[in-house]
Amino acid sequence: FPQLSSCSMKDNLKPTVQWLQQELGMSDSQVAKAISTFAGFLWLSLDQNLKPTVRWFKDLGMDGPQVAKVIASCPMLLSCSVEENLKPKLQAVRESGFADSQIVSILVRFPQLLTYSLERLTDRMSALDAEGSLTEAKLVGAMVMTDQEFQFKFNGVRNRDHESS
Repeated sequence: FPQLSSCSMKDNLKPTVQWLQQELGMSDSQVAKAISTFAGFLWLSLDQNLKPTVRWFKDLGMDGPQVAKVIASCPMLLSCSVEENLKPKLQAVRESGFADSQIVSILVRFPQLLTYSLERLTDRMSALDAEGSLTEAKLVGAMVMTDQEFQFKFNGVRNRDHESS
């Protein structure tokens, strides 16, 4: 991790790693996975970034091991603004009909959901809802499709609906 050379062991690395392990129970392998995926979180403030984001996940209903899994899989979320990024996306998913327990289930399996733009998220949920197939699994599948795959699949569905009218 060459980018870590400028990161002070005493001021950044050690306190952050200790906090993740003590607060969330992250294993050494989970911490290593998070660092290898997005080492930038090591420069973030514990008090300004990491703690509020982890608190937000816990307030949503996640327990420590679930938050640890989310962070290990998608540490980039620690750099997202809770107010400006995460809350609006959560609200959109709630408004589409998902309960918090379902949202927790989705995020534990696919935390990358929160890294997509709000527009992409709402567009894809609307398309799934229009065809009556807005489920946890379908949402994850739709989010990972390229724009071209998504347009082909959903324009095809809409075109077949119009042809049968």
